[in-house]
Amino acid sequence: MDVFSKLKEMKILLIDDDEWIRDSLTMFFKGEGCSCTAVETAEEGLKAFEKQIYDIVIVDYRLPGMDGLEFFNRILEPRPHAMKILITAYGNAGVFSEAKRMGVQDIIEKPLTPEAIELSLSRLIENRM
Repeated sequence: MDVFSKLKEMKILLIDDDEWIRDSLTMFFKGEGCSCTAVETAEEGLKAFEKQIYDIVIVDYRLPGMDGLEFFNRILEPRPHAMKILITAYGNAGVFSEAKRMGVQDIIEKPLTPEAIELSLSRLIENRM
């Protein structure tokens, strides 16, 4: 089974303040028949979590207001089984360590590509099965 046939059964939440990234990844996922909700801020992401259960959460580290790590900290308890991916152009050992402590399964450094997202999701789904 390829990654997209499995992803079609899952709901994806993408949080990134870069409109180009949100639009590109949304088109990428929807082009493969996947369900993807994209929002600009972590606060909008928390509101989306109140309305929907997401299987995969992809969050940018640097966001206006609450950052990606604080977002993951807030969803850790209510959604411990969601697959969590952090994307960042500002990674360092402290960020990576804190992300792993919060249950983030993968970190993708920018500039990111759809292929990098696909590879990350393939690994996460394979490890979950």
